[in-house]
Amino acid sequence: MNHAAHHGPTTTRERPRPDDATRPAPVGIVIATRDRRASLAVTLRHLLALPERPEVLVVDNASTDGTRAMLAHDFPQVRVLALPFNRGALARTHGVRALDTPYVAFSDDDSWWAPGSLRAAARHLDAHPRLGLLSARTLVGPAGTADPLNDLLADSPLGTATDLPGTQVLGFLGCAAVARRTAYLDAGGYHPLLFFGAEETLLAYDLAARGWGVTHCPDVVAHHHPDPRPRTGRPAVVRRNELLTAWLRRPLPYALARTRALTADARRDPH
Repeated sequence: MNHAAHHGPTTTRERPRPDDATRPAPVGIVIATRDRRASLAVTLRHLLALPERPEVLVVDNASTDGTRAMLAHDFPQVRVLALPFNRGALARTHGVRALDTPYVAFSDDDSWWAPGSLRAAARHLDAHPRLGLLSARTLVGPAGTADPLNDLLADSPLGTATDLPGTQVLGFLGCAAVARRTAYLDAGGYHPLLFFGAEETLLAYDLAARGWGVTHCPDVVAHHHPDPRPRTGRPAVVRRNELLTAWLRRPLPYALARTRALTADARRDPH
């Protein structure tokens, strides 16, 4: 199964490979971005200061705000993969294919990893060969407020498995996940139909269907600083993708029930 057909980026800019004495951690970082150069610059400063010294790859979804020029001028040590048009979440799959690290951490252009967390994630992945993806604990904003999703994941009814760390889950936050590269590609990456918005659940389903473990490991921490302004149309996109996920992967009775529930939600939404 390979949802992410390769349409070919236009250009790439490679950073020099380190020698053996300064080899970075086995976790590389992929960032998908579009037209958010100011917040991307903040993210990169945090990521480049990590003690693990990860390789960082920015996949630019055809930005028009000078993102590529900013990267070339201010962050020449960062690899850039420039896509000819906006691929949404599929940009992450282009990034995974371009990296050759065994593990790939995902950041958005408004999120970064806590120092030491990538090392902790690598330890989990090294010690548990069936682990395909781990979901981190997410802290939001300057105050480091715990994301409500943390508790939902920690309380997952799937419980634990003897050959996996943490709690088994069937969901995660896209900017707070670390994947085994081979597992991600084996599952096909993000589905092209979903683009962006609640795209993670379908990937979690596909990883589990291929026998890979998906777990929540709260000792791995990501910081998320989302723009506080409301995103027009976001609730509708999330509902659409939740509905598509249900019909693509779940049994008919579940898909019908989810359709009724989401339709009722949409009718109550004033937006």
